[in-house]
Amino acid sequence: MCKGLAALPHSCLERAKEIKIKLGILLQKPESAIDLVIPYNEKPEKPAKTQKPSLDEALQWRDSLDKLLQNNYGLASFKSFLKSEFSEENLEFWMACEDYKKIKSPVKMAETAKKIYEEFIQAEAPKEVNIDHFTKEITVKNLVEPSPSSFDVAQKRIHALMEKDSLPRFVRSEFYQEFIK
Repeated sequence: MCKGLAALPHSCLERAKEIKIKLGILLQKPESAIDLVIPYNEKPEKPAKTQKPSLDEALQWRDSLDKLLQNNYGLASFKSFLKSEFSEENLEFWMACEDYKKIKSPVKMAETAKKIYEEFIQAEAPKEVNIDHFTKEITVKNLVEPSPSSFDVAQKRIHALMEKDSLPRFVRSEFYQEFIK
């Protein structure tokens, strides 16, 4: 175990330097002003061109955020609804985490982890999600050595938040009501 700086074994000191370097990379500021540009779509996204869900499928969405997120049409409609309320950052974070988990290359995983952190997790991020300090701390620790599960705790918190808050609002909205007419 690493105790006191003077008594640090060589390998422990190397490990500490390695962690410092990785955290430094993760916490770097954007290199140019172009990195700060946030794309803006003037036209709202339309639901993906897939078959409209059956009434039974749409009714299942009321009780299951997962069923809604698994259906392309439902996901696109939910995203449009959240955009109309200027609250799409939670869904975008959840989707970014899903894509992140599919990355195989360690280099690409580290790059993507940094982007997700900068866009959604760090203080004053452009699309900062509302997670507690404890969850943020766990996520930062997980990012020292990025893995497919680095964002799992934060993603679960955001999923629970969407289930408790966003889904009920969506179900009451006209975006959803058109499916169950």
